[in-house]
Amino acid sequence: MIKTLKRAFQIREIRDRILFVFFILVVIRIGCQIPVPGVNTTYIASLLQAQTGDAFNFFDAITGGSLMNMSIFALNISPYITSSIVMQLLTIAIPKLEEMQKDGEDGRKKITMITRWLTIVLAIIEGSAMSIGLGAQGLLPVYTWYTVLVAVAAMTTGAGLLMWLGERITEKGVGNGISMVLLINIISGLPDDFVTLYERFIANADVAMKVLAIVIIVAVLFAMLAFTVLLQDGERRIPIQNSAKMSNRMMAAGRSYNKPLVLKVNTGGVIPVIFASSLMTTPGMIAQFFNVDYSTVGGKILLALNSSNWCRPDAPVYSIGLVIYCVLIVVFAYFYTSITFNPIEIADTMKRQGSFIPGIRPGKPTSDYLAKILNYIIFIGAVGLMIIALIPIFFSGIFNVSRLSFMGTSLIIIVGVILETLKQVETMMQQRSYKDVRTEGLFINY
Repeated sequence: MIKTLKRAFQIREIRDRILFVFFILVVIRIGCQIPVPGVNTTYIASLLQAQTGDAFNFFDAITGGSLMNMSIFALNISPYITSSIVMQLLTIAIPKLEEMQKDGEDGRKKITMITRWLTIVLAIIEGSAMSIGLGAQGLLPVYTWYTVLVAVAAMTTGAGLLMWLGERITEKGVGNGISMVLLINIISGLPDDFVTLYERFIANADVAMKVLAIVIIVAVLFAMLAFTVLLQDGERRIPIQNSAKMSNRMMAAGRSYNKPLVLKVNTGGVIPVIFASSLMTTPGMIAQFFNVDYSTVGGKILLALNSSNWCRPDAPVYSIGLVIYCVLIVVFAYFYTSITFNPIEIADTMKRQGSFIPGIRPGKPTSDYLAKILNYIIFIGAVGLMIIALIPIFFSGIFNVSRLSFMGTSLIIIVGVILETLKQVETMMQQRSYKDVRTEGLFINY
């Protein structure tokens, strides 16, 4: 990674793109510290600290603390992420959107425009729900229609501005802009996380225990990082060949003309974990608006759905929610992959192009083969997601330590964004080298 970045900085065009990304990210971090006019920042901070569910921790991590600070970027890019997921689902459900997606560049531009407007609508809805629902409870010390309007306008503008900045990074920088915003938000919480680890395991221990604690912490972090890299970079390559072709009266039978079909092990990314966490946390979020008696059966069910109560030695019964959580991750992994990867469509495309998988007949046998391989891969990826998501939950319950923002789901995002960005930088360098070679060849020919 360091070698790649060093080579990239030696190329002016790529260096300027990287510096542009750095400048935009600095602007974003400054915006995360500017509070919404008229809000009580201490109220939302105390409210979030009382919510220890996994979804709350993840949401606070991806906003980079801007929600905790109740800044103009409080909603951050969550409306854009939600709108993108909704558009993916609608593209499968609505034939007109599906045709639009297949309609080349013009169709993709239309879908992008719809996604942008949907982002603004979701930002208005989320900002209104937060301002109206929590405003009278202490979020807005002066609770009037004007202060609510100002708060909603500020948060909506912040979400729209972040979306625009993310698109500028994609256009003029390196990597995916929205992913880069996610990355810097999560990384911004690293100092607080390391302080938490120090105070909990190192500060009050003797010298021998300090050394042992440091070794264990570093070993666990490196092991999780290596496993996450393996999961994110793992893939199954299926060889693809073209039918026999006649060229200069010679048959090139069996010669490979197509690139292999690549199936990622973690086909769903972090989406299955996000969906599962959100579904588990929603009942608890709704219960916050009512006076729920947690000594009743319903209250105990809510406690079992809260990830902060899992793996606790003093209350093992609540860990039954952990089993439900694991099942949901597997279910959503299969569900999300089924709407983003269609083996029948891939098999039909290969058949029209005259391509085939060696040893597999075109058509239905190919789609059945791809579906069989995909089912194995999805299960392996889902198990990997469960391991990464459950390790921080396990340590949090056993050692009674607050959840770290860069572990679990956030770690998958960090690794995924860094790997994809490095691949794009390497591609840009290869294209630059190819252009230089072509220019040199033209000069010599001239």
